[in-house]
Amino acid sequence: MEPSYSAPFGTDRMGMDLFMSIIWGARSTLLMALSTVGFCILIGVPIGLVAGYYRNWICDALMRLSDIAMAVPEIMVAIAIAQTLGPSAGSVIFALSITYWPFWARLVYAETRSMRNEVFIESAQALGASPWRIMILHILPGLIPSIIVRTSVGIGATILSTVTLSCLGLGPPPPTPEWGRIISESRDYLPDAWWYPLAPGLAVFVTVLSFYLFGDGLRRAFSPRSYGFDSR
Repeated sequence: MEPSYSAPFGTDRMGMDLFMSIIWGARSTLLMALSTVGFCILIGVPIGLVAGYYRNWICDALMRLSDIAMAVPEIMVAIAIAQTLGPSAGSVIFALSITYWPFWARLVYAETRSMRNEVFIESAQALGASPWRIMILHILPGLIPSIIVRTSVGIGATILSTVTLSCLGLGPPPPTPEWGRIISESRDYLPDAWWYPLAPGLAVFVTVLSFYLFGDGLRRAFSPRSYGFDSR
């Protein structure tokens, strides 16, 4: 049924209100995206922190591993992993976590390397502070703004990947509502039911754009220029 007062987004093939399906589907989509980003932080931040502070072949090998992972198209690797594990929310979370953690590791690695030679770090080393104490109490707090910005942008990118995998049939199976699956089901009813893919597509667009704009706002807020400091 076309959009109406009782069903503002129209109805799906079963006659169910698309608006309610999108509201319920947001829970599944956002849960998978947030879980993926959480695992990426748990994996990437410690690896980047340790690799940036220490200088040995093990840390270099970890960074080369992240370079290799970033050189391969992430969505292709995620599709292969999710296809192997079978369609489920856990498969999507695991597949995307494996492919996206290098972005956080690379960010933390670069920031740690730049902070390692700061005066306050050398002072802590001279006072006998252990490497782990320096990394956790002195370096990590300075990385939090960059991690927060990366996380906000990463959530938007992860939502797109989550919807893509679900649209390919690799996400949660029915009857779990999910934006990607709704878009996939709508293909059989085009072009007659034009509103069918439009509603979930707009939901994805608005949500991803919101996270990107939020991340850009955080980046500007955390910029030194916002506090009156200028490098000129």
